[in-house]
Amino acid sequence: MSVQEKAKTPLFATIQSVPRTVVALGFVSLFMDISSEIIHSLLPVFLVTVLGAGALSVGFIEGTAEATAQVAKVFSGAVSDWIGRRKLLVLLGYGISALTKPLFPLAFGIGTILVARFLDRIGKGICGAPRDALIGDVTPVELRGTAFGLRQSMDTVGAFLGPVLAMLFMATSGDNFRLAFWIAVLPAIISVVLIFYGVQEPDAPPRTERRPFPIQRSELRRLNLAYWVLVGIATILTLGRFSEAFLLLAAQHVGLAVALIPSVLVTMNIVYAASAYPFGRLSDTMSRQTLLALGAVFLIAADIVLALAGTPSLVFVGVILWGLHMGATQGLLSTLVVDAAPADLRGTALGMYNLITGIALLLASVLAGWLWTTLGPAATFLVGAAFIGIAVLGVASWQPSHEADTSNLG
Repeated sequence: MSVQEKAKTPLFATIQSVPRTVVALGFVSLFMDISSEIIHSLLPVFLVTVLGAGALSVGFIEGTAEATAQVAKVFSGAVSDWIGRRKLLVLLGYGISALTKPLFPLAFGIGTILVARFLDRIGKGICGAPRDALIGDVTPVELRGTAFGLRQSMDTVGAFLGPVLAMLFMATSGDNFRLAFWIAVLPAIISVVLIFYGVQEPDAPPRTERRPFPIQRSELRRLNLAYWVLVGIATILTLGRFSEAFLLLAAQHVGLAVALIPSVLVTMNIVYAASAYPFGRLSDTMSRQTLLALGAVFLIAADIVLALAGTPSLVFVGVILWGLHMGATQGLLSTLVVDAAPADLRGTALGMYNLITGIALLLASVLAGWLWTTLGPAATFLVGAAFIGIAVLGVASWQPSHEADTSNLG
């Protein structure tokens, strides 16, 4: 974004400045995350204690579901570019996720859970890239960071409200898993209704010729060097930001009571949710490149604190810094991807970005597990800090380009 455009951006832009569709998508994400996290926070225990599954079955179900979601993101983003429509795929993705929710309370075998998780993650994969591309389509460039920050913040609110509600439902129902799962169906239905009535996309301009499918060499060449360098930087950042399960292990390592260990993720998500929107607003008034570097510095600080932590209080300091990193970077990275891509390739660009960084997160978590087992917690976090340091150097040398076409998709 140009200096002139940033100068026109109000420093204290309010939610009223954000397009109605973006706010609606924020509520869609919030309600669907509440639904999904009520189920997912209870599902491993339900599988083991009610259905009699082993740890291997749990791992297979979760691994298959996550891999499916990453592949679906690429194709859904490309299809939304190809057909020139986003809302249809957003509705399809969230609709599939909502339709799978009743399968969980109805399940009496592992096979049903596998099908439900598989379909649920396909739905999540289908909606992700078209949803973010639609945000890019309807939001003026000078408010784009604010819009992505708002959606990310609302999504994260759902991510920590879900487990809290799950604990409440279990405590008041005498550990009735199926009742909690049935209650989770309601917010999923609300999400789909919100898409029908609250989400609008620009009218697509008439096309005089059929455009090629975006996932082919001739089309991918239109994603310029600045885009691919950004994806490379994001990948290195992800290699240093492994699974948040290691935050739980760090708390356990320093002797935090087992009953309090879930509060680690609650704390991280509260900080993440509270900071994502303000950082998004800030990205519309300052250099996004500088803010990305600042977000990386938060993670370096978190890794160093966690590597040296010998008490639960220091672990929580590290967790808070980790949450600030997430708030500063996750919505920002989506904003930067949209900035770098041509308007008619936004879905494809977001899908490729999600796939590559998703694979990087898997590799990072495997590497972190190996380091934790062989060298210990300190080495795990220090290696993570080293990866982030490399990413900061990349950010410093990166030359972001203006998007090739700032016009809306339709």
